[in-house]
Amino acid sequence: MRVLILLPPSETKRDGGEGAALDYAALSHPALTRVRKPLVRRVAALARTPEEMMQRLKLGQKLAFEVERNRVVAKSPTMPAMDRYTGVLYEALDAPELDPTARAFAAEHVRIHSALFGLVGAGDPLPAYRLSHDSRLDAPSIKSVWAEAISKELLAHRDELVLDLRSEAYVHLGPVPAAVSRAYFLRVVTTGDDGVRRALNHFNKKGKGELVRALVQHGENFGEVDELIEWGATSGHRLSLTPEGELLLEV
Repeated sequence: MRVLILLPPSETKRDGGEGAALDYAALSHPALTRVRKPLVRRVAALARTPEEMMQRLKLGQKLAFEVERNRVVAKSPTMPAMDRYTGVLYEALDAPELDPTARAFAAEHVRIHSALFGLVGAGDPLPAYRLSHDSRLDAPSIKSVWAEAISKELLAHRDELVLDLRSEAYVHLGPVPAAVSRAYFLRVVTTGDDGVRRALNHFNKKGKGELVRALVQHGENFGEVDELIEWGATSGHRLSLTPEGELLLEV
């Protein structure tokens, strides 16, 4: 038994890196290479026409540097995925400050769902790039190239406890197959003064990041969701199951 934690990517990413250029063989889920390579080529080629790429990615002039990132994506330096991504969730995870044991656990058990590379391990070496789930490329669409491939990879984890912390947009980009019977989509909620639970929007990312940080620091390979909920009750993470089978994190 083992736990697999699925995270969304972040639009924002750290620049630079000390790792060598993109090496597909160094990425988790090697079966996805057949999708990764042509998609990377498409993105790099489009970046040779900066104005068009900025329109496709809906970028303003302040983000024009993202086009150059895409143009050189195949030959720019890399860093571990958990360090590459920034934004609210990844600031709460604070991977650069995790100790080596927690980072090793994250590398084994955390997957990040990239629009450009598909599922990648938290320790996989990634270059900086810009691509979103809804970026408008020429046909085939991002969803059409990823949905079946991602779902097939997740099917290989049918015997594991899968915690799906992705946004709904990325869930649609690669749904967890029904055959993965112990997969739980996590929704972050808060209880108002009126006693009503409401889903959070922006601040759900912080809650997810803090939860994942606690999980990788704890380092236990939970096999059942009840074990996870019990751990949460003793570690300050209020987790519960809905009748529909979703996992709630109350913050």
